[in-house]
Parts: sequence; structure tokens; C-alpha cells
Amino acid sequence: MTSTPPPQPPALVADGLRKSYGDKLVLDSIDLTVPPGTVFALLGPNGAGKTTAVEILSTLISPDAGTARILGHDLATEPDAVRARIGVTGQFSAIDGLLTAEENLLLMADLVHLDREEGRRRATDLLARFDLTDVAKNRAATFSGGMKRRLDLAMTLIGDPQLIFLDEPTTGLDPRSRRAVWDIVRELVADGVTIFLTTQYLEEADQLADTIAVLDHGTLVAQGTSAELKRLVPTGHVEVTLTGGETRRLPYGGDVRSLRTILDELDAADEQVADLAIHTPDLDDVFLALTGDPRPTEAAR
Repeated sequence: MTSTPPPQPPALVADGLRKSYGDKLVLDSIDLTVPPGTVFALLGPNGAGKTTAVEILSTLISPDAGTARILGHDLATEPDAVRARIGVTGQFSAIDGLLTAEENLLLMADLVHLDREEGRRRATDLLARFDLTDVAKNRAATFSGGMKRRLDLAMTLIGDPQLIFLDEPTTGLDPRSRRAVWDIVRELVADGVTIFLTTQYLEEADQLADTIAVLDHGTLVAQGTSAELKRLVPTGHVEVTLTGGETRRLPYGGDVRSLRTILDELDAADEQVADLAIHTPDLDDVFLALTGDPRPTEAAR
């Protein structure tokens, strides 16, 4: 009889993380659990605390309060063990523009203490994986934004991390380059890597994330799958364009009866409809509904 393997422990668990700078509270008692081999997306407007959360969880700064375990290791007491198992790709590229793509990878291999032979092997494999072999001898300063981001991700992978923090990795990329990064993320997860993603692109979270958390003013205001979060917004809307060119946005309950009521009301008012589009709730609606309202103290300033 084949026994069922025990469930894997979470790749990341954070409990009560708190961080302030002076009198400004940046993170307010954050609790997170990230299953292994999944994509966890942290959403929030500018200044919500996303980057601070990544900096704490990747050992770059210390929290004022709270605990976290990364891949079974305590963040406070075993930071070196955590660093040995994670990779970080920040908002801004870490590549050296004066070095070639290959030299950047070999430099990173030295920094993670790979021997020369293993470092060259890993660099060659990653250049091929990220479609950079043909430009391996070119200086990184000559690369496009998409190529730089691919090289940045390749450098993150040189140490074979089990968990990767991607802090807004596709900011500034064109749609084609953004989708190329998405494909890389999917490949990594298929290989068992866990991804902790922060992003302002809601489509990105919708496409990639198994679990999404929404952060606002340093507080987690919602957490769940994309479908679960969309159910937090009770209604969509119907956008009606009349023959005279006027456009109206009407509440829509998401069922046939609600749509029939809208059409009956338009017909009773003798309104001539040129076009009609149904909009069901998406992550944009969730984001707008849950974030952005100022705190009382901020509104008073």
C-alpha cells in the first residue's frame, strides 16, 4: 500500500511583523504564510509597505517586532542560513553595465562561493536558459530593458535558491518583455521554486499568483486566491453607449435578471442602445475598493 507523503511545511511564515521609521508606521503586525512551490503576490499602492516587507523577509533590514521562518530557518537567529537559500531581484537592476553578461554571472558565482568550474557551468546554463548566449560577451550596458531584467533574474538564480523575492520585477518593461518574465516565473515554479512577488500590475498577479495579499497603509486588508478576492466586490457594471454617443455606467448584479432589468429600464425610457459591454469584477475593482483611502491622521495633514 502506497503511503501518502506528509504535507510540506510552508516556505515562508511571518507572524506579527512590524516596522516603523520614526513616528511613521510602515508595517503593522503582518501575518503571512506562503506554501512551497507557489507564487505569492503582495499588492498595494505606492508607499503601502511592500518593499519594506521584502527587505525584512530577505534579511536586508530587521523588523521592530514579530518573527518569521524562511524555508525552516528563523529570520532573526539564522540569517546566514536564510540568505543561502533565497534570491532577491529588486526594483532596480543589480547588473554591472561595464561587465559582459557572462562576467556578471561569474561575479555572482564568486559571491555565492561556487568553485570556478561549477560557476562557469551554471553561468553557461543560465545564459542559455534566458536566451542570452548570443550576447554573452556583450557589455550589459548595451542591453535593452527586457534583456537586463532577464540577466538580473539569471544572476539571482546562480546560487540555485529555493525561494525568490521579486520586487516589482517588470516595472518599465514593454508588454512582450513582461510576458517573457512571466514565462520564466512559471518555469521556476514548475521546478519547485517558491516566488514571493510584489507588483503594481494587477494583471500580473492575476496571471501568476496562487495566493494574493493586499497591503494598504502597512496593513493587510485582504488575502486569498484571485477568485476569492474578486468575490469581495459585490457587483460589476454594464457600460451602455447610446446612439447619440452618451456613455453610461450602470450597476450590474452579475445575473440575467439584473441585466434584463437594465435593458427594460432603457427600453421604458425609449433609450436607443448602440453598444453594450458587461464588466464583471476584476482585480482592478478589488484594488480600488480596498486601498487608497487615507487614514484619519493623514487626511488631517
